[in-house]
Amino acid sequence: MTYRSPVPYHVERMHAAAVYCSDGRVGEHFDDFLKHGLKLPRYDRVALPGGPGCLAGHTEARLEQEGVIGELKFLTDAHRIDRVILIQHEGCAFYGHRLGVDDARMSTLQRADLVRAAFQIRRVSSDINVEAYFASRDDSGMLFEQVQVD
Repeated sequence: MTYRSPVPYHVERMHAAAVYCSDGRVGEHFDDFLKHGLKLPRYDRVALPGGPGCLAGHTEARLEQEGVIGELKFLTDAHRIDRVILIQHEGCAFYGHRLGVDDARMSTLQRADLVRAAFQIRRVSSDINVEAYFASRDDSGMLFEQVQVD
């Protein structure tokens, strides 16, 4: 099979990366938010179960944390990343199944983990601007709320 994408290729980089959950139910929402909400038509993607949750020091995600930090170091050097967007989402299976967090306290932990993840990313480079968002479902799709991580 051969397929030709009609999407034009852009040589220039945006110098931004997004770290978010790989859950296929929310990928299009994340892309829409980054493209239209944050005006990032292109960005480097770091997608894995739990997204920024793996950078929060959970024992169950120690290997993932090392891997993501390594990838962000690479992107900072090779792609000159100076902006990282972290996105958590409501009802994330990483928290429920892997970490065993109940629904009642999940979003509170996720928001705290965004702060911890931002700290870890700033250890890669103090020049990186880190932004964090929590996505929740509503009647028409998903709502993205900024979370302070300073």
